[in-house]
Amino acid sequence: MKFRCERDLLVEALSTAGRAVTGRGGALPVLSGVKIDASNDRLEVTGSDLDLTIRTSVGVNIAESGTAVLPSRLLSDIVRSLDQGAVDLEVTGDEAQISSGRSQFAVRTLPVDDFPHLDEPSGDQVSVAADELASGLKQVVLAASSDDARPILTGVLMTAEEGGLRLVATDSYRLAVRDLPEATVLGEGQKVLVPSRALGELIRVLGHAKEVNVRLGERDVTFFVEPEDGVSVELTTRLIEGEFPNYRQLIPASYPNEMRVGREQLLDAVRRVKLMAREATPLRLTQRDGSLELMAVTQDVGQAHEEVDAVYSGTDELTVAFNPDFLIAGIEAATGDEVVLQTLDALKPAVMRSTEGSDYLYLLMPVRVS
Repeated sequence: MKFRCERDLLVEALSTAGRAVTGRGGALPVLSGVKIDASNDRLEVTGSDLDLTIRTSVGVNIAESGTAVLPSRLLSDIVRSLDQGAVDLEVTGDEAQISSGRSQFAVRTLPVDDFPHLDEPSGDQVSVAADELASGLKQVVLAASSDDARPILTGVLMTAEEGGLRLVATDSYRLAVRDLPEATVLGEGQKVLVPSRALGELIRVLGHAKEVNVRLGERDVTFFVEPEDGVSVELTTRLIEGEFPNYRQLIPASYPNEMRVGREQLLDAVRRVKLMAREATPLRLTQRDGSLELMAVTQDVGQAHEEVDAVYSGTDELTVAFNPDFLIAGIEAATGDEVVLQTLDALKPAVMRSTEGSDYLYLLMPVRVS
């Protein structure tokens, strides 16, 4: 195998595919590498941990076709370290020669035959606007759990909803729901549970694409992203099996208290007051007519207070406390100039919405304080 490729394109192809490679090589050391296929003036780079597979493709000048598996992190670091310009890569036997200008590297390959055979994507293909899907995923993926002890909660529920697509995620402390009315990815009544890790990687590659093609198989889902120029990406992930919690019962039908406040003003204030919220100290929000007071008190460290203008409609003054990081994530995910915080009392779930549209909801569990 022998080919030449521009450094920046090769770095993008290698690093994107390499994000599916984890340190879990253990029983299968070859999974610490990326598989490189060079043929028909296209270079394909594939990384996989068997649950998530990312295949990138880019046009290159190929002098000799072939296939090799090379250490992912090492190869990516080498190519990234080279000066801008053309990079030559040649594989002979069990060694790869990487050169650019006066720089030359020799890297031992991994056994090609040990790299697992990956099935081709199955299912009918549908298309969805890339910017719409990316914005929805950014608002929801943040609420998924990272604790593998509860795999169901590490996924994002995709379900057909009123002709469109609904995205739902929860880690049991917060819940995010986003509706994409124009996205007809699933059939009526259909739902799947997609690992949030895979969707986080998908967000990274959606930035410069106009649309993404989706193929839903029985046990996996594949996303195809083809930018106008540069590196194309095919991301395949296994679906999570199991029943997602009944999230609808967590959302109260109505709220007696509602506060409307400027989004950026609130975000800045929370970030400042959070500086005194050490050691998992909650952030207290006191809602009253005309203002919102934020307070954080940490024993033996100090305290912070800040007041921001707000419109509050409720029965009485109400103080409710939240995890400050979860609160910030919800404010950042909302769109528009203002956010609305709806509450029942100091211990029941609160809901944050944007004043622009009703397609996003962020539910947050309060923290009990004395």
